[in-house]
Amino acid sequence: MRTHTGHLGRLPATIVAAFACTAVVATASTALAKPGSAPAAHDKLPLSVDGGAWQSGHVQGMAIDRHKGFMYFSMTNLLVKTDLEGNPVGSVTGFTGHLGDLDFNAEDGRVYGSLEYKEAKSFYIAILDVDRITRMNMDAQSTGVVSTVYLKEVVKDFTADMNGDGVFDGDTGKTPDHRYGCSGIDGVAFGPAFGDRRGKGAERKLTVAYGVYANTGRADNDHQVLLQYDVTRWKRYERPLTESAPHTSGPARADGKFFAYTGNTNYGVQNLEYDGHSGSWLMAVYKGSKPGFPNYSVFALDGARKPVRGPVRGQQRPERGLLLPLLREGAHDTTTGTYGWPAPGQYGQYGLVSLDDGRFYVAKSGTVQDGGVTKQTASAVLNTWTGLTPSPFTPAGPAA
Repeated sequence: MRTHTGHLGRLPATIVAAFACTAVVATASTALAKPGSAPAAHDKLPLSVDGGAWQSGHVQGMAIDRHKGFMYFSMTNLLVKTDLEGNPVGSVTGFTGHLGDLDFNAEDGRVYGSLEYKEAKSFYIAILDVDRITRMNMDAQSTGVVSTVYLKEVVKDFTADMNGDGVFDGDTGKTPDHRYGCSGIDGVAFGPAFGDRRGKGAERKLTVAYGVYANTGRADNDHQVLLQYDVTRWKRYERPLTESAPHTSGPARADGKFFAYTGNTNYGVQNLEYDGHSGSWLMAVYKGSKPGFPNYSVFALDGARKPVRGPVRGQQRPERGLLLPLLREGAHDTTTGTYGWPAPGQYGQYGLVSLDDGRFYVAKSGTVQDGGVTKQTASAVLNTWTGLTPSPFTPAGPAA
């Protein structure tokens, strides 16, 4: 395994694990953090933050505002705001679409999330003015706390008629339609342009990852597709959320479109996160089932290596695009050349927040019964990255 300065694995390994399958296991070199680089007293962050129990969909993503001391949980059709002691501060309700992964934009103090309306063929970035979320059950459409930006590039790929029959087959993976197997969007994160080695000093872009349908019968869906956008001038595109009349205000194209070869996964990148300490991008997925691939559930992109233009494998017609290299750590499958972590259980698919010092909040999802009603629970649990296989995270301490 190649050694990467500042990459996944710079703390002493704290767990020992084995991984046995067709993959060749790479030993964990160390964890994300560099020695002596953690903030003083770790900012006294809690070992866990309770996101509550809600009659909703399951937790999809999380974001944190460390300066003001708030955590945000996407619960599929609502957003919950808590303080870092787990006390609810406010919520935004009334989403009929799918509210997915979240990230906090320190530049404007707002939370950005993926928002899908597949039947309407509409995909947005939802931008939440979180300072205005001060009470429970604020309506997403009437209170003005949510604005949206339409992503034309995603719509174009989602609606692509790949078999030329003139019919849009809808929200299903059992079709040759949907370019690259695009099922919409989910993972979102702020970070530098791919290959920009300035790390924390680089200008931040919003990166949006495609959802990808699980389909083992086609060869053109084996990449994760990521778009990058400069959002500094997005105010001109922002429109209120109006579900009865979806708007189409958004950039004509992405600032960059990129491909990472991982093998087909079930609904693509569920959670995307840039780690400002290591310069790597983490992609947590529901693992795929395509034969011939190791079907990892966590991948990392090597943020220090520039994208290289090359062939996008498996396409119906020869296509070239900007290819993103996987970080050469974790387990290595020599047949496909892919690297990643099997990571059984809940390790980032429901929410992932980097603290830029070798620690992450990882979402834990569950259910409880309340008066005969099933409610979805969410909590953010503090973990340390070890880089070991099969699970690259380990809890930072006993659950609080």
